[in-house]
Amino acid sequence: MSWLDEIKYDDAGLVPVIAQDETTGRVMMFAYANREAVALTAAKGTAHYWTRSRQKLWHKGEESGHFQHVSSIQLDCDGDVLIYKIRQQGGIACHTGRESCFFRTLLDGQWQVTEDVLKDPQAIYGQSPHP
Repeated sequence: MSWLDEIKYDDAGLVPVIAQDETTGRVMMFAYANREAVALTAAKGTAHYWTRSRQKLWHKGEESGHFQHVSSIQLDCDGDVLIYKIRQQGGIACHTGRESCFFRTLLDGQWQVTEDVLKDPQAIYGQSPHP
């Protein structure tokens, strides 16, 4: 049995993936991957995902240059969640130009932006990204 067969994919053929900074342990982003994306990540050493909104394979950094170099792939005890331990090229994981996609914090019953934009998304992508 291939190691890829040990991963439990959902009905859509996807598995949740947490991208975590290999040094700090900070969660940089969350996405989904299909079997091909996981296989490419392992083979090439850079993060690949499946984008549900665009319904296609996504090599993180292909447009922004903010590639995620993967030092290890971990599978949880149930076999249905992966962690990519990464080194984030350029220090920006989020399409909003922030270090992490997790930049809003619940404070006094409201979501507050608690991180600054490091680079204007228009400078990264040439257009405004989706919210």
